[in-house]
Amino acid sequence: MPAQRDDFTLVHTLRVRWAEVDMQHVVFNANYLVYFDVAIAEYWRAIGHGRERELAEIYMRLYTVRSTVEYHAPARYDDEIGVGARVLRFGRSSMSFAFEVWRGGDAIASGELVYVHADPETRQSVPIPKLLKDAVLAYERVKPALA
Repeated sequence: MPAQRDDFTLVHTLRVRWAEVDMQHVVFNANYLVYFDVAIAEYWRAIGHGRERELAEIYMRLYTVRSTVEYHAPARYDDEIGVGARVLRFGRSSMSFAFEVWRGGDAIASGELVYVHADPETRQSVPIPKLLKDAVLAYERVKPALA
């Protein structure tokens, strides 16, 4: 079931470009993951004010381990869409983001990305730093679940 727009502190507006549609004249399915990635970049920017360098060190240690997308209705060339991103939950070393894509008031896609925080040399999971959790908790209007 699509999430409510008010559940998302961050909603980034995009316009569908010609290169993003397929032969059926709708957004090619993989491009929704690109939209999620754009929203993640905007999310990091939104929570990073004054701590950009410290938080960037953490972001560089987050590895995607799962992505899902559910398609509810198509977006088409030149549609203006809003992409919401929020942290859904924190585990010891993982975090998951929820996404929702709207065209006007209609939810047209939703998804989730799960990241694991890992040591860049060993690629072994390590706990999510308190700095990141605190920044997210201060930003989000709907607080993530904590494990």
